[in-house]
Amino acid sequence: MPGRLAVSLLAAAAVFPACLVYLLISFPYSPTPPVVHASLSTVPQAWSVYSEDFYPGGAYVSFPHGRVRYWLMGPEDGNKVVLVHGLSIPSIVWKNFAPVLASHGYHVLLYDLYGRGYSDAPQVTYDVSLYTTQLALLMQHVHWDNAHIVGLSMGGGVAAAFATQFPQLVNGKVSLIASAGVIEDTDISRTAKIMSSPLTQSVSSLPPFQYYMRRLANSSSLSQTTVDPIQEIVRLQSAHLPYFNAAVASSLRDGPVRGLEDSFAALSNFPIQVLLIHGTSDKTVPYKYASKILTLVPHAHLLTIDGAGHDIIITHATRVFDALVQFLSTKGHMHTLTHSRTSQSHFQPPPPIRNDGGQHVFV
Repeated sequence: MPGRLAVSLLAAAAVFPACLVYLLISFPYSPTPPVVHASLSTVPQAWSVYSEDFYPGGAYVSFPHGRVRYWLMGPEDGNKVVLVHGLSIPSIVWKNFAPVLASHGYHVLLYDLYGRGYSDAPQVTYDVSLYTTQLALLMQHVHWDNAHIVGLSMGGGVAAAFATQFPQLVNGKVSLIASAGVIEDTDISRTAKIMSSPLTQSVSSLPPFQYYMRRLANSSSLSQTTVDPIQEIVRLQSAHLPYFNAAVASSLRDGPVRGLEDSFAALSNFPIQVLLIHGTSDKTVPYKYASKILTLVPHAHLLTIDGAGHDIIITHATRVFDALVQFLSTKGHMHTLTHSRTSQSHFQPPPPIRNDGGQHVFV
């Protein structure tokens, strides 16, 4: 018996160094591209509400993280403007802005962020770099050397980070509407935290759960007499796009919704003018964050719209549009914008998108 034990010990002593060497010099499996999930191009129910040709000048481009849907509008010799939407609503949210900007002579580029609308959803972490490199690649693809950047909600965080990571691509002006980027954890609801947790996302990605969500979405659609396009697109994405909820959840945890204080502060290091537009009744990104951004970017101009909520570009489209055009068209620093609501405007928007459901939808 002692002899067998000695042999076993000797064998283990001989095998252990070999195993250790193998672990030290072996390579993992070969790297593979990320899994890419489908977009609204595979959801016929969405086409009547928000089609891939919702705007003129649409096209797809393939990047390493999947296809991106974008639109170019307006005269090619006009001042270039990029519109960046927010967390959950794709570029349909710019319905009242993009066509009118183009009619005012601007060359407008708008696109769906990864995981939303008609852009693919790569199965990756939706951090700041994913979004800023998406825009940098897109501008390279359309041969734009630089542009004015306009960001809405989470798109404001994308715009601020983009301006500091790629200042050479910014033509001197950044506009941040109801901007996220510096939200504190205490202002993210418990429901949002639970729904964006990895455990919840793992459960919601299971086929039975997704099947249930699709049936629920279809039944609720049939029971509605009127359809709100904003709510409908969010509902269809959540029910039919296999990675939409995970993309939104990852953006809340890892993306440009919070933690961008350094990016905003760095805007002061570049010759970039900044316009902030925020409503005092915003419950999604409370007005205090406009003041916080202003502290980080002291040279920025803050336009306060009393009584406006997070859906400010829908409920106060005229005021926001006029301020934006004035900012984009003014050379030098802004001195004339006020913090009060104006009653007259040259802007006549198309019928606004209804959003009777309140502010629970992130834009």
